[in-house]
Amino acid sequence: MTETKPFLENAWYMAAWSHEVGEDMLRRRLLGEPILLMRRQDGTAAALVDRCPHRYAPLSKGEREGDTIVCPYHGLTFDAAGQCVRNPFSEKIPAGAQLRSFPVVERDHIVWFWPGDPARAEETPVPDFSAIVIDGHAPITGVMPMAANYEYGTDNLMDLSHIEFVHKGTFAGRGVIFAGTHEVKAQGDQLHSNWWMPAIPAPAHTFGIYDPAMITDHWLDMRWEAPASMYLQVGACPQGGDRAEGVIAHQAHILTPETEGSSHYFWATTRQGPPSPEGDAMLAGLMGAAFGEEDKPIIEAAYANTDGADFWERKPLSLGIDTGGTRARRIIEKRKKEEAAL
Repeated sequence: MTETKPFLENAWYMAAWSHEVGEDMLRRRLLGEPILLMRRQDGTAAALVDRCPHRYAPLSKGEREGDTIVCPYHGLTFDAAGQCVRNPFSEKIPAGAQLRSFPVVERDHIVWFWPGDPARAEETPVPDFSAIVIDGHAPITGVMPMAANYEYGTDNLMDLSHIEFVHKGTFAGRGVIFAGTHEVKAQGDQLHSNWWMPAIPAPAHTFGIYDPAMITDHWLDMRWEAPASMYLQVGACPQGGDRAEGVIAHQAHILTPETEGSSHYFWATTRQGPPSPEGDAMLAGLMGAAFGEEDKPIIEAAYANTDGADFWERKPLSLGIDTGGTRARRIIEKRKKEEAAL
């Protein structure tokens, strides 16, 4: 029987927000590998394994010379495609002096990388997060380390009923989740986990636009694409009104494994109106508190409480509202088995 790998490989994973990748070399562990992220002089991003093949020094501790990187240990120099272009001790380039590089696509202020078969990258669409860019403005963004397997983050995001219990200090819906209806549906390679809450007082994201006592129809629509790219639309409109004309916030929730037991949680949100230092700081603080002080502790505690057992080995209960996360896990399992059979 062919053994599956820890991670799905033929998929686009988020490596960084665009503003994180610049002239300075960024080291970030992704899917268990140390990855060096850099921006070439022409503005394009590159991703390489951050490990010199000579004596394994991290190249991110070296120096850049244009689009090349000089190893800090013995001076081997590599280009942005990972090829060794200079050996300071000989005119001969040693056999095997090559770093693994990865296909990279930059879109919607996100740097994506492909850890699998490069030929398959060309035929696989990059997740669409164009909704988080409004009037050309970059969204408010953050990245949070999480000491939990990334699929536990997916479980949390695909089951937003937790907001009534976990987010009492930030996003709690004053009980409206219990008055709503929940639906999980598949659409091509996407899963949608949607809440519809009609005839409720205006939710918090509309304050300043709607009177808090105004009766609205409220929705939380979450779209998932493997491995863990989630787009959330938080919306409200006057009761019985046109959703397209409502007050809508667009959010990105994207998880990339750091290791099997830790993750990078990338998040973004749009604003209600143009950017402002005060408004952006307030919104960033709210989002940071919700994820860092509310989501993060419970996800990490739940993961630690499995005591190293496989998720299914613990025989998790089903409440119905958690179907989205369960179906996402099944899709990942299926795709990993298909990869193993290639």
